[in-house]
Amino acid sequence: MNDSHAPICPVILAGGSGTRLWPLSRAGFPKQFLCLEGAHSLFQKTAMRLSGLHSEGLVLQAPLVVGNEDHRFLVLEQLREVACEAPTVLLEPMGRNTAPALALAAMAHGQDPVLVVTPADHVIADEAAFRSAVATAVADAALGHIVILGVAPTRPETGYGYIQVQGGQPHAAATVLRFVEKPDAATAQRYLEEGGYLWNAGMFVLKASVWLQALERFRPDMLQASQAAWAARSTDAPFIRPGKPEFAAIPADSIDYAVMERCPGSGQSIRMVPLNAGWSDLGAWDAVWDMLPKDDLGNATQGDVLAVDSRNNLVHASSRLVSLVGVSDLVVVETPDAVLVAHRGSAQGVKHIVGLLQAQQREEHNLHRKVHRPWGWYDSIDESERFKVKRILVKPKASLSLQKHYHRAEHWIVVKGTAEITSGEKVVVLTENQSTYIPLGEVHRLANPGTIPLEIIEVQSGSYLGEDDIVRFEDRYGR
Repeated sequence: MNDSHAPICPVILAGGSGTRLWPLSRAGFPKQFLCLEGAHSLFQKTAMRLSGLHSEGLVLQAPLVVGNEDHRFLVLEQLREVACEAPTVLLEPMGRNTAPALALAAMAHGQDPVLVVTPADHVIADEAAFRSAVATAVADAALGHIVILGVAPTRPETGYGYIQVQGGQPHAAATVLRFVEKPDAATAQRYLEEGGYLWNAGMFVLKASVWLQALERFRPDMLQASQAAWAARSTDAPFIRPGKPEFAAIPADSIDYAVMERCPGSGQSIRMVPLNAGWSDLGAWDAVWDMLPKDDLGNATQGDVLAVDSRNNLVHASSRLVSLVGVSDLVVVETPDAVLVAHRGSAQGVKHIVGLLQAQQREEHNLHRKVHRPWGWYDSIDESERFKVKRILVKPKASLSLQKHYHRAEHWIVVKGTAEITSGEKVVVLTENQSTYIPLGEVHRLANPGTIPLEIIEVQSGSYLGEDDIVRFEDRYGR
């Protein structure tokens, strides 16, 4: 047990895009919010893992989540699903990497807590070992040290940065000598053989004041720009929004490059606590294959999959049957609007596909066919010239905005639940098998007054059917 009474603030960095796990991970629904195994997303597992630090005798504050403005309702909904303590959500208007994110998180607390900083999209197999390592790190961080968690390498990995340390015991902190970049294969093998080199897990434990002092020393330009963005913040509980122009002016850099790599030999104490807890950053599909249970032939499958004479494959079927015959070492990921087929050894290259999608301005890099909204979701199940068909779910007591469209009319058919429909001056209530028509240009709203989810089929018709053809007059979600 840790007898420290210093307040501990978990900081979850949830702003990543997870491009290497496309097509399951997309900009509008990145990997931290995906359920890759079990019933909970990586983000939910991170929040639950941090809340478990209570068992180490640590005094925890409510978590602080740093995320993208576009994901704000997804963050709240996923935390609500796991009954997480009400968080503070710091919303970034655009990406500026992790160092500015941590700077703003450090400014959000007046009690100078110890910050336990972790990405939202990592896997920890042994949560008891994680809690023990964090408790050890907290005790060191409370004394003014910067503490980083390091993972003992199990293979000559070229995809991670390394930390070289001196001294230390299996459950105690060691002095960090230097950080080294991702090595080539021969260098990684040498690190493994020599010992004293650990993978950089990207998890840090340090006091808020220590981080701000380190920034002032090593990156005063970043600190000053972050302070300006913080001073211009607006608050809409539980959201904190830094000033957008001021935030855009912050130099983009990672925690490692901005501060950590400059600490050894500088007089700023930096230490490493070993984390032997089955860690993975799920950086690509081959890492997902490593994590998942496998059949007798080494296949890791999820969804409706049939495999014959096939070995060591990862297959993820989202919406239909996927069949494999006589193939090995493949990644096959099926979603309703895209299919990825790659060799497991080339899984890191998926990011290049995402780059091509972005260059061609294709929507498949950004959104799934099924799009989540604060009121529920919609699934675009069919479309062609001048028509689109959507399946729409509205949560109980939720409603869409009061809106109109310039280029399309809509037909709504209720298939489950009760719909309260505002159309012009009229308000009607429809139930299962009833329908209505919303003319082009009519001000309208769809709401669910009931206690069960409302499902409707929407048929759009018109000259332009893009999601940006919407004028909102009133919206409870502040969009």
